[in-house]
Amino acid sequence: MTLTFRMPKFLFIFLLALLRSILVCADCECGYSVNATTSPHYNVFTDLIESNFLHIDDIKADTDWQRQAYNVSAADSRGPYGKLAEVDNVVSNPLKDKNGFSGASTLGGDPGLQLFVRGGKPSNGLVPIAEVASYFNNSQEIDIEFLSSQFNASASLVNLVLQSPASADAGFNAANTPTFDLYQLPFQPDAGFHEYRFDWTKDKVSFYADGQWLRDMTQAVPTDPGHITMSHWSNGDPHWSGGPPEKDAVLTVSYVKAYFNSSSPARQKDFSGRCKNPTAKNATCQIPDQKVAPDPLGPNGNTAANTFFFSAQSNMTVNQTVYGQSSKTGGGVRNRDAGLGLLLALSLALMSLVSL
Repeated sequence: MTLTFRMPKFLFIFLLALLRSILVCADCECGYSVNATTSPHYNVFTDLIESNFLHIDDIKADTDWQRQAYNVSAADSRGPYGKLAEVDNVVSNPLKDKNGFSGASTLGGDPGLQLFVRGGKPSNGLVPIAEVASYFNNSQEIDIEFLSSQFNASASLVNLVLQSPASADAGFNAANTPTFDLYQLPFQPDAGFHEYRFDWTKDKVSFYADGQWLRDMTQAVPTDPGHITMSHWSNGDPHWSGGPPEKDAVLTVSYVKAYFNSSSPARQKDFSGRCKNPTAKNATCQIPDQKVAPDPLGPNGNTAANTFFFSAQSNMTVNQTVYGQSSKTGGGVRNRDAGLGLLLALSLALMSLVSL
């Protein structure tokens, strides 16, 4: 099942308040920075999207994400089976406690946004692939991918990938290219929630887990704007996804935080109108690093999972696009406003095999 982030067009209303001839401005109007702007190495992103799935009641009504339905043949999916994605396989399961960050979920099981792969005729019974990507096309794609076949008592692996022209020439197999790394994590990805992150800038893509740097990739760095997708899938490929699973498999996402530079001229114009003085106090806000696993299921879940959101503060997203609810429903449309340059951080749980 695939979920795509839609960066919608908004009319930004620039609000000015004058009090005794003093201009009052909001914080963060000139963007969000990786590292302090006084640091010798920093990057500033103009826009943000923050989705706290622990407290989003209904993904169908959310304005920032769009569930996708599609059917891919076995030949096109390059596996023994095709892919049939249905919007009903993306399910909101928020916490019952609207003010807490741990405890019972509405539907039971892990709290957050659930992406299901339904059980079917098994080829090896393994849970399928969990994938997060910034996607432009098959040769400009940033991937973080998990294969449950790579989890055991001695291995906790994540696949860090830049799909490139070289991987496309190799039949969309990046394994033997310089932009592929099978990285050993210091924790079991299927034993709890962890934050996985990549930073895409002009010259490199950097990967992190729970705030710890994993590696940089400096070759085949994407140059065109892309959109964000979260996928949970299987096509039965014995060399990659395995599956499909014998029982329903679920990937749970507790949050997504993305900070990006928009490729939309309208949004760039909005930013220019919003950011009047980049040197003003608090005009740019530093993005906090998440240094511990944000796991709502652990003994300190209510503290660990209570991570920082700019959109939860009173004065840090004025005139910005923040997540919310509307009467719109999901469909198969990809985002029309894409980002060029991106910090993407999200918390995932890969632990659940559920028989329904």
